[in-house]
Amino acid sequence: MKQYILIIVVMFTIATFFIIGDKKSEENPKGDRTTINVSEKNDGTKLSNNKIRAIYFSYIELEEYIKGKSSDEAKKNIDDIIDNLAKDGFNWLILHVRAFSDSVYPSKIFPSSKNVTDDELPFDILDYFIKKAHQKDIEIHAWINPYRIASDDNFVIDKNHPAYKFLGTNNIQKIEGKGLYYNPASEEVIALIVSGVAEIINNYDVDGIHLDDYFYPSKDIDDVNYIEYQKNGGQLSHSEYRLDNVLKMIKNIHDVIKKKSDKILFGIAPEGNIDNNYSSNYLDVKKILSCHDYVDYIMPQIYFGFLNENRPYQENIQDWEKLIKDDSLLLIPALALYKSGNDDKYAGSGKNEWIDNTDILKKQIVYSQNIPHYAGFSIFRYAFFYNSKKQNDNMVREVQNIREILK
Repeated sequence: MKQYILIIVVMFTIATFFIIGDKKSEENPKGDRTTINVSEKNDGTKLSNNKIRAIYFSYIELEEYIKGKSSDEAKKNIDDIIDNLAKDGFNWLILHVRAFSDSVYPSKIFPSSKNVTDDELPFDILDYFIKKAHQKDIEIHAWINPYRIASDDNFVIDKNHPAYKFLGTNNIQKIEGKGLYYNPASEEVIALIVSGVAEIINNYDVDGIHLDDYFYPSKDIDDVNYIEYQKNGGQLSHSEYRLDNVLKMIKNIHDVIKKKSDKILFGIAPEGNIDNNYSSNYLDVKKILSCHDYVDYIMPQIYFGFLNENRPYQENIQDWEKLIKDDSLLLIPALALYKSGNDDKYAGSGKNEWIDNTDILKKQIVYSQNIPHYAGFSIFRYAFFYNSKKQNDNMVREVQNIREILK
């Protein structure tokens, strides 16, 4: 009898050990700074504990806080930026490291960003951001625009630019009114983009790689490529062909990241209007959310209010939730702080919602917290949250309301 009791005690102890071990790994499954706690609900679906508090820091902010400053002044500004985020409870900074086929770090592939310098980089901006952010337990997600070279139609490509070798080919094209872009149908372009990602993750302790909604720049940039594709027996329609080209780029980025480390997250911030991703951007959001082979999270730019006549927030985020077919994928909506106090001209009867209300983003965050794959939110962008010169009265009150949640 004593032997049976001893066996039961031992089995109970072993079971308890594995339960505790599973719980600890569940608390931080990737071992990274932001704990994404996922628990099983009674119905078997997974629910995030909404830990992510992200904010965008664009090339516009980089120009404001870095360009024209001495190294000491620029570093002091970065110190203040990180301190602001830590004080308010943000834990992700989505930092624009490549807005125009350039870099804010010493690169062997891309030239220094004109948004931070007219000459040589004053210091390694990415490295400094990472070190300061990590001291405050804030993640740095490197934000890249893959195809955009310049927004200026008359941009001159010099010999040190990676696009120089593409001059006179179909790999780059000038698009009237939009600027100069790489051709998404080019295998050489995809290889260049992926090599740029590899350079970042191999040299810097970034927590993630982030793409926004700038994908296919026009509907005729790949006409020559598509004709050649058909001649070689390709069966996809032109639209399907474009979707496939973007998917190749995304899959290649995903694979090079995961080969380096599972702890580095990869995410995309597509246009909030799901249909537009197919009709103009050529991003197959249904495909990338069908499994874990493309991204770790989706950050749709749901820049719509509750009263938007065409795309009300609550319906829009539910539509995104329905697209997610893999429970490992996270939903992190990007929210439009910049609209506070302004009319929303495409919202129909709801065009004055952002003028008449000062707690829209707070309500959006609260509304979203029980959506199964919701993992937090992202604010667009830093200047509207912290620069009083860019704020109106509504925005000031909206920020105060968001801070209540951040606390």
